[in-house]
Amino acid sequence: MIFRIVFVFLILFIIEVYFFQVLKTLVRSKPLQFTIESISIVFLIYIVYSLSQFDRSVGQTHRTMFVMALLLIVYVPKLFLTLILLGEDIFRLGAGTVNYFINPDKSADFLNSRRKFVSQIGLGLAAVPFLSLIYGVVAGKYNYKVIKQRIFFPDLPESFDGFTITHISDIHSGSFDDAEKINYAIDLVNEQNSDLILFTGDIVNTHAKEMHPWIETFNRIKKHEYGKYSVLGNHDYGEYITWPNEAAKEDNFQAIKNLYGEIDFKLLLNEHTFIQKGEDKIALVGVENWGHNFKQAGDLGKASQKLNKEDFKILMSHDPSHWDKVVQHDAKHYHLTLSGHTHGMQFGIEIPGYFKWSLAQYVYKQWAGLYENMGRYVYVNRGFGFHAYPGRVGIMPEITVIELKKGGNVA
Repeated sequence: MIFRIVFVFLILFIIEVYFFQVLKTLVRSKPLQFTIESISIVFLIYIVYSLSQFDRSVGQTHRTMFVMALLLIVYVPKLFLTLILLGEDIFRLGAGTVNYFINPDKSADFLNSRRKFVSQIGLGLAAVPFLSLIYGVVAGKYNYKVIKQRIFFPDLPESFDGFTITHISDIHSGSFDDAEKINYAIDLVNEQNSDLILFTGDIVNTHAKEMHPWIETFNRIKKHEYGKYSVLGNHDYGEYITWPNEAAKEDNFQAIKNLYGEIDFKLLLNEHTFIQKGEDKIALVGVENWGHNFKQAGDLGKASQKLNKEDFKILMSHDPSHWDKVVQHDAKHYHLTLSGHTHGMQFGIEIPGYFKWSLAQYVYKQWAGLYENMGRYVYVNRGFGFHAYPGRVGIMPEITVIELKKGGNVA
């Protein structure tokens, strides 16, 4: 832990050194230089101190999220500056080396002075993440989007043609700080008037008590004609803090499982049920969390006992790596898998229908939206809440409405 704190401090200190180079280039007033850099050093000390005080027996709190926001808002823009100036330094070093060997005047400076326009460009580019990250905290985290997705299946039972599902994921109730915004989001959920609602896990960050102030709010989600179902996410197991003993951890886990029932969702624990409409039915399968790099409590075989390949199946599995590593290759043919977990890293760029990018894509092959392989689909919800960084930039909180259609196209 101490080594990591020292490492973080050194990285941030190097960034501060480069930031000071920008100040010297662009700000001529020595008192103003001193004032700005003094404020930066105060932020650096506060951030490093706060990180060193992180209590693993408590986990994430609103204070730790504030520190994370401050870290990103202050140092991501400075990192942009550092990379630009580092590039300039490499150029200056190269030019200095060439000049040293071809110029007979050895008294000339080895390195040329910094060019003002490079620092100005760096400062302009750094303003983009600076303003974006502030927006993400102030407004982005509650900028809910309803995303509608129609999916066609040739073997969808006739009665389910046009059947609608509202999909939410990753509530992370311990991060909430605005009841009005959450009530607005619940209103959006209810306005969709879907046939069925599914919730793919992470009701809290760690502790069951995080959800207690929000139970009445989430009980406002109206009853759906064909039910309200859920599965567990990786945060629901309380694995990211140090517990006093196993009994305390187990009590919390049981309390978290009970939360789903307290907001009127039927929790599926490696099991399935049937949704009946008219003369037809589809299987709804729910597994516990299965993640390539996270807890693997999900048991697809157990959850699908007595189901066969011909049954039309919708699977709820929190982590999309389950689909990537296991589900899409399973002989039983799971038609549609609903996941969440990635949050799209809560930071990225999306132009619907044209372009999407996030650091999440370098960790997860399926990280936001719809993906398909040989007639097997996975939809990855971008998340209802937020975690760690208390904001969202470009990747907004999502309420998904999926319409099942009989046919052979996706729209």
